[in-house]
Amino acid sequence: MQSTVRADAHSVGGRDPGDLPHSSMSCCGPSRRTLLGAFGLAALLSTAGLPGGGRATAQSGSIVATDLEVVTVTDTSAVLTWTSRGPDAAGRLVPVDTDGEVLLAPAGGPPLRQVWRSGAATAFHYAEISGLEPGRAYRFEARSAGVRAVPAVSAATGLPGTPETTGTFATLVPPPGRLLRTLALANDIHYGETVSGLVVGELPPGFRQEPGLPPYPQVMLDALLDDLRRADRGAEILLLAGDLSAEARPEELRAVRNRLDHWGNAGRDYLAVRGNHDRPHPGTDYTGCPVAPGTAAHHDCWSEVFGPRQQLVEHELGGLRLLGLDTSALDGAGGILDAPQLDHVSAVLHAEPDRPTIVFGHHPVTAESGITNIGGPGFVLDRPSALRLQHLYDTAPGVFLQHSGHTHRTRRTRPDTGCSVEFLEVAAVKEYPGGYGLLRIYEGGYTVNFYKTRTAAARRWSTLTRGEYFGLLPDYTLGTFADRNHVVLRDFSGLS
Repeated sequence: MQSTVRADAHSVGGRDPGDLPHSSMSCCGPSRRTLLGAFGLAALLSTAGLPGGGRATAQSGSIVATDLEVVTVTDTSAVLTWTSRGPDAAGRLVPVDTDGEVLLAPAGGPPLRQVWRSGAATAFHYAEISGLEPGRAYRFEARSAGVRAVPAVSAATGLPGTPETTGTFATLVPPPGRLLRTLALANDIHYGETVSGLVVGELPPGFRQEPGLPPYPQVMLDALLDDLRRADRGAEILLLAGDLSAEARPEELRAVRNRLDHWGNAGRDYLAVRGNHDRPHPGTDYTGCPVAPGTAAHHDCWSEVFGPRQQLVEHELGGLRLLGLDTSALDGAGGILDAPQLDHVSAVLHAEPDRPTIVFGHHPVTAESGITNIGGPGFVLDRPSALRLQHLYDTAPGVFLQHSGHTHRTRRTRPDTGCSVEFLEVAAVKEYPGGYGLLRIYEGGYTVNFYKTRTAAARRWSTLTRGEYFGLLPDYTLGTFADRNHVVLRDFSGLS
């Protein structure tokens, strides 16, 4: 279960179960062929999520504990999530509040014992167990009201050999040396969005926040920021890889910037680049914003709030170089890098090719990402830009990771050249699985772990949106255990 990769390995990729639909706005959704396939599957599958709106009351009867996921495993901790449900008056399974507990023991050792118990009854269980030993296998059970939790009917967690089906996981072995830095990787907030999961018109059925509750992008962004301020996460800086807004309206961008600035300082606590949703737009909603250079009708509201278009973001953190790419095009879901920005990247990397460097941008860049995401090759960075960027990495061995968003999934893909770079896509903040990555850099390498956000409102919304695309969303977005939790060995002894 543990994934360890050396820095000179060309392949860092796990595999997702298949090309299944994910949530996005209409500009970024799956192809018509994929959509029709999902409609066909929906005739054979029952939806696995919560009712689409309002609350339902469970009747007395059997409790079931389902949706079990071993989301995060570090060297000393593990995070498990699951949902408790019971039948309502119509016989539908709806969320029901219960107690929760986790039992755990070393594999092949003593009987299971309780190591975690919920502080209050809830339907949306989030159990974090700490104090584990690095590199050790453990047996576990998660329970609600005494009922053992099981995975959903899903390839992501229900296939043989997954931690959820075997009831075992192994903690990571951290790289050698001291922990130097912890960075948070996040993307796809879609602030201002009101319906999640639409592709064409009102299909498939979208998911809305319950009346009286804050908008879900606000809930999920606040949960992200709350998490990163807690001592058990310890992130020094947040890298936001695009799609901060729903459609780059001025009020959306000002609102998300305001929430970020109440949390921390731009350029010190967080860095942000734009995605395709944040691109310049035509239309009356945008006429109060500056016209994008080289256009007549595209107004660039992002530039007033966050910075100019197609401009490289540069930052240094204790010898670690952070480069943020603006990959937004004027129209459409695909990505581009214009010549001046690529030339700037080239000059920066050429000046110090061996400096440890993280690159982040909205659009994935590998051919593997292009053929495995449900939008197809046109959904990622254009091939000329992608190849030039990777050839730059061939001559800049200090670049070790590129963080992307856009696909709303957690997945590593292989480079198209011989560069020793990990290409990592991180699942969306705004919907299931609703979280972020933590990159922990040690003297002898780094670890990557994906975390779900954990406020009560975020846990409920993440569970609700499991039902997007007829309950198929987890198969596309959760990623493999190794994609979410892995170790890479590399020399960072020169960092402070």
